[in-house]
Amino acid sequence: MSAQRRTTVIAASCLIVSFAACVVLLRQIDRIRPPALAEDQIYISSPKMIHRASLGFDGLMACIYWTRTVQYFGHRHFNGEMSYNELAPLLEITTALDPELLPAYQFGASFLAPPPPHGAGEPDRAIQLMEYGIQHNPDHWQLYYNLGFVYYTELKDYKRAANAFERGSRVPDSQPFMKVMAALMAEHGGDLLTARLLWSKTFETAREKDIRENAIAHLRALQVDEDIGRLQAGVTDFGERTGRLPTSMSELTTAEHLPANPADPDGNPYLMTPRGLIVLQKPDDFPFVTRGIPPGYKPSGPARFHHAS
Repeated sequence: MSAQRRTTVIAASCLIVSFAACVVLLRQIDRIRPPALAEDQIYISSPKMIHRASLGFDGLMACIYWTRTVQYFGHRHFNGEMSYNELAPLLEITTALDPELLPAYQFGASFLAPPPPHGAGEPDRAIQLMEYGIQHNPDHWQLYYNLGFVYYTELKDYKRAANAFERGSRVPDSQPFMKVMAALMAEHGGDLLTARLLWSKTFETAREKDIRENAIAHLRALQVDEDIGRLQAGVTDFGERTGRLPTSMSELTTAEHLPANPADPDGNPYLMTPRGLIVLQKPDDFPFVTRGIPPGYKPSGPARFHHAS
């Protein structure tokens, strides 16, 4: 038998063994599963138990559990669920089995930290996950970036965000903007300019399509928040000067010297209610805005990361 053929046979045998091991492991784990469970309740939450059941195939089991994590989050997010009880345990099991599986930390933080329905609403567990990742992968600056990101976006803890970015800036091959982010967090943590820079850098450095689309959605929301903040301030100024509300958007923009025909990033003109509130025509297309939500508005479904082409 030639050396090339022997190599092919060995590789095929290893593949068959891996598939067989996968089947055995899944059956062994499923036998541990109690017969009846709540819909959103993990049946094995102990990484140590999974490790013992893995029979030495930790890397393979980590891939299996990471796949389960992504499927679990994707299914519940698509259905607009408001709870993700299994998410943190699945991520903890995955990273305990393979502490160097970087996507589990980077995606995991973006799954765990945001409030429902965009995520599990568990920023503290996202931080624990990121610190565990940094402990085992101290030379990956992206993990410090993700940690600072959670502190900034979800907890508004600008001091700890600055510390995370500063720690990451000292890592070999770290991006220069990490020092810039540390300084901005320390000085101007809560302003729109800082938020825009953060999301812009996320879009520029991320390779994953979902993360880039999420960054675009946040940048669009920031533009809306800035536009509506400026228009609403104009309404207030108009009322203080005239003692009444403007009768139309045209009257407002002319009197306050604002850009004519103000519109959202998709080109839909902003509306003004009879009470002087500036609102979006299609708020469903801007799931992360903090301003411009019409009174009584209820989202029609899960977030859609649409953006104009």
